[in-house]
Amino acid sequence: MFDQVKDFAATMPGIEYFALNVLFTILILIIGWAVSSFVGRSVRKLAARSTKIDPTIVPMVYTVTVWAIRIFVIVAVLARFGVQTASIIAVLGAAGLAVGLALQGTLQNIAAGIMLLALRPLRAGEYISVVGKGDGTVAEVGLFLTRLIQFDGVHLSLPNSLVWGNPIINYSRNATRRLDVEVGVRYGDDIELALGELRNLIEGHEFVLKDPAPEVMVTEYRESTIIINMRVWVDSARYWDLRFDLYRNAVAMLGRAGLNPPIPLRVVQAATTD
Repeated sequence: MFDQVKDFAATMPGIEYFALNVLFTILILIIGWAVSSFVGRSVRKLAARSTKIDPTIVPMVYTVTVWAIRIFVIVAVLARFGVQTASIIAVLGAAGLAVGLALQGTLQNIAAGIMLLALRPLRAGEYISVVGKGDGTVAEVGLFLTRLIQFDGVHLSLPNSLVWGNPIINYSRNATRRLDVEVGVRYGDDIELALGELRNLIEGHEFVLKDPAPEVMVTEYRESTIIINMRVWVDSARYWDLRFDLYRNAVAMLGRAGLNPPIPLRVVQAATTD
């Protein structure tokens, strides 16, 4: 019994050392995780306040910053236990190569995300269309996904490789956009009167830009309708407001001028027999 107590007392320093190591390890993990989150939030806030930093890159910078610190913390914890970190890094490198080969699509998304941020065909807050995939206002470009908010409020997430690998139409990049609104006038009505009324409508509209000058022209003859096109330039932010307003008021203005909307006509001839 005395020998057992003596052996236990001899092992006490080792147990204490191990317990202290575990305690320090837990403290390092807790402090490291807290510091990584704090630094990540600080970087995100500083980037959001700066006018020189594109908001699109903020989510990716936040993620990279947080996990870079956490990986450093994990390596420090392993070193605390006497683990040879050089060998671990070599193993992780080999494992990373194997995982990379298995996850080629994921790596493609990361590479595509980097290219999207570097070349900037889209930015946060811009309305875009990824041809054949979807459209919406850009919320963020992450490491793997690009998130769009569609006009009906639905969130659409697309892999970065799909966004990068398809044509991107950016409706918000230019400050102004051209708007074409077509109105039909029936045959036999006064075309010059219709052109004058529509010209008065667009020239007096507050959203229509003076340069380039607005135009009104006859563009097409259809079966029972003459098509008149109103071509104007408008600030991108006012595009839909102007479009809806012109479609609402054009027909009403022509009606007040005495011009009736075109109605398809059919001539029916009855066959007669002698």
